[in-house]
Amino acid sequence: MKKVITLLVFIATITHTNAQTEITGEDDFGSWFMYFGTNKIADKWSIHTEAQFRYYEMASNFNQLLLRTGVNYHINPDAIATLGYGFIETDPTFREFDILGGDVLFDNNSISEHRIFEQFILKNKVWEFNFEHRYRLEQRFVQNNATGISNTLHRARYRIQMTLPLTDIFFLNFYDEIFINLQNNAFGQNRAYAALGVNVTESLSMQVGYLKNHFSETDYDRFQVGVFYNTDLRGLFKKKE
Repeated sequence: MKKVITLLVFIATITHTNAQTEITGEDDFGSWFMYFGTNKIADKWSIHTEAQFRYYEMASNFNQLLLRTGVNYHINPDAIATLGYGFIETDPTFREFDILGGDVLFDNNSISEHRIFEQFILKNKVWEFNFEHRYRLEQRFVQNNATGISNTLHRARYRIQMTLPLTDIFFLNFYDEIFINLQNNAFGQNRAYAALGVNVTESLSMQVGYLKNHFSETDYDRFQVGVFYNTDLRGLFKKKE
């Protein structure tokens, strides 16, 4: 009898462990759909706009909504300083809700985050390669909506990006970004990205690519579609003569 009980406990433990592994979504190819905009309002100033919809699976099983905006100061064409704010809503569980035939994006298990960030971008060109170095500090105010527990976290990020024009229309884009926690364990995550880009118009471009999102204990593979739309709104802010 003891052997039977021991066997049942062992099977239950394995089943529970496997269930925990399955709900992480690590083995599923997820997707990120993104919009980025730089809206010029003066010769030296612009407004950053951004929206991202992230899924554990291809266009289903919601993971995260990210909305971000900021004010850019263009020191020169190759140096930009930014002060911004972001709102992030995250479902950390790998599962899909089907209520009245649709997905429920937010429930009691969601995590809400208000984020302030400071950013500095430097650009340079080497032969045909366009490089961009992005340095970012983040102050993160995170709340678990199930428990009501709040926490303040600080993080530093560095991204090196390289763009290679293929023609006037097509280009390749690559980047690697590391996230450093300023409390507890230093390493947060690393993102490696490769994409094919298309210049649709002078102000509109698109990228379709692949992201490897590496954490200390897991990796996520993500298909990405990004739309970049840069507008010139200086005419709206000029004083009428």
